[in-house]
Formats: sequence, structure tokens, C-alpha cells
Amino acid sequence: MTMQPPVPFSKITPTPPDNCLLFIDDEEGIRRSVLRALKKSAYTLLTAQNGEEGLGIVRQRPQRISTVITDYKMPGINGLETLIKVRAINPEITRIILTGYATMAVAIQATNEGIDGFLSKPFDNTEFRAKIHDICLRKRLRQFVSEPIYQKIQKAPNALLPVFHEASVLFADIRNFTRMSQGVSPEEIAAFLNEHFFTPMGEIAYDHLGTVDKHMGDAIMVVFGSPVPRPEDPVQAVSAAQKMQEKAKEIDALLLRENNRFRLEIGIGIATGNVLSGVLGSLRKKEYTSVGMAVNIASRLQHLAAGGETLISEETYGEMKKYAETSGIESRITAHPLPPVAVKGMDHPLTCYRVIG
Repeated sequence: MTMQPPVPFSKITPTPPDNCLLFIDDEEGIRRSVLRALKKSAYTLLTAQNGEEGLGIVRQRPQRISTVITDYKMPGINGLETLIKVRAINPEITRIILTGYATMAVAIQATNEGIDGFLSKPFDNTEFRAKIHDICLRKRLRQFVSEPIYQKIQKAPNALLPVFHEASVLFADIRNFTRMSQGVSPEEIAAFLNEHFFTPMGEIAYDHLGTVDKHMGDAIMVVFGSPVPRPEDPVQAVSAAQKMQEKAKEIDALLLRENNRFRLEIGIGIATGNVLSGVLGSLRKKEYTSVGMAVNIASRLQHLAAGGETLISEETYGEMKKYAETSGIESRITAHPLPPVAVKGMDHPLTCYRVIG
């Protein structure tokens, strides 16, 4: 039977994001076998003869490639080196090694580099498809939960039962988003939110050990101290907020230069206190989330904050000072008290602080 060659990448008709699988192998027979095994899958299939060619395809359309499978032994850069470079281009791509020569050293190195899975040659087509599906599913799960939560699930499934603990909660919201998005296509709105807001702000939260709890329209909620509380959580939350404000200004300047109809000014609110965190929800929809007064106060402060402004609760300010005193680390964060304000759901006016540097 004559196999049809894979569609050249430049001639692929537009498809939904995350729908392309790239297979890299220097042996034409193996490439044909993989195409045959996956011909009934939902993927748009692409192939490359070596690592450099494969990396060129990934660089050309980094948001279109969802999965890269590569042979380990190839001329030029090997499969593991190729997948390490793939991650640098887009860390969301699922990375899989196919090899008949795997050694313990290779397995350890691949694990250390965060490779998502292994496939072995020779392979049965049905089992091959099932393993790819399983590996990609695990990868997607890790995109919905933070690394600490994923590690907890791996080590002890019962570790995510609801518990009370101290946490600092951050809400960030785009100002004037509803007005800006009127008359704009859904694709443009989604591209703006994903590329210019959720992705950069999520990366800042991750770098500061925060867990992105949820995305709500044009807002993001991040919890510092869930599922693993730390003494420095309030400091990490406020530091993350300042980095978010700095990043938002950079992105806003870029949007202005490009004459983009969207602008990016964000208001941020942070509160610290006791929350309930765990897997909550109905029989059909569950999520790992946090609830409590600190969540409510952070949301209220975010609504009060102007564009470019970060407001923090009195408890957050106090915990920051306490951490600085007990750790011996001088705080580089400056905040000024504001007059008490009445907020919905609270019996007494709320004292808060404006972060100024």
C-alpha cells in the first residue's frame, strides 16, 4: 500500500490550536509506521527527518504544535536534546521519546528534564495510540493544576481533602475590558487574554510559588500558600503583584506601539487569612480551589484598586512586617495606609494599604 506523504507544514489549512502532532525520526520506515498508526487520530500529522528540522517546524508555529514525539538516536542532536529545546520554545507542548535503546541513564536524564513520557519500539498500533493519549492527558492535567498540587496528587491522592490554613490571595483584573471588547471577534479577545494577560501573569505567579486558582473572564485569582503554606507567602504575593504591574506596563506600551485596540491596565487586591482549600464541586465538575474571607476581601480590594494600583489588606501588611522581623530580611516593599472603606459583606470599614514600591 502506498502511503500518502504528510502534509507540508506551510500548506496545512487552519485548524484549532493544540491539534498538531510532530513526529521526528531519521528512518523513513519508522515515520511511515507512525503515520499509519495515527492516521485515524484527531491530530494533524507532521514529520521531520532530524532534530533541527523538527525545531524549525516548532519555531514556525509554536502555538499549533501540541505534541512532539522524537526518536532518541538520530544524526545531529539526539531526541532528548531536541525535546529540551522544544520546551524552551513552548513549555506547554507534550514531549515524548520513542526509542528501542533506552538506558537507565537516559531515563534518569529525561525525567530530570521533565520529559512527559516514553514509547518503545517495536509497537502495536492500538497500544501506541492509547499510550500517547494517556501521556497527553497527564500533561494536560498538569496544566490545570500547579506543580505542588500535581506532586501531592502523585504522592497521596487523599492529600487534597479540604483543610483550613493560612494563605494570601491575589486578584488581578483588567480595567475597561468590557468597553474595549465590544465589537471585537471572539478569536481576538481570546488571543489578547491568553497571550497578553493570562500567560505572562500566570508565569509571574508560578515564579513566586503561587497557585493559579482560576481565570474568571478578564480576571485571575492566585493563592499563595496552597497547597503548601510558607511563612513568606504574603511577601511573595505582594512581590508578584508588583511584577505583574511592571509587566502590564511593558505590554501596554507594546500594544500602544502596535496600535492595538486593547490596552492593559490592571488593578490588584491582596488579602491574607484563614481559607479552606481542597477539591470542591459537584458530581460532574470539581476543582481544587480556596474559599474564605481572605478570598472575599482580596476580590473587594481588587474592585477598589485603580489601573496600575495594588491594594493589600491590613493582615497582609502585618504579616509582611512580621516576616521581615523574624527572618532578618529587610522588606523592599513600601505601602501607605488609606482611610478605612466600607465594603460589601463586612460589618466594619476595611483598613487597607496602597503598595507604592
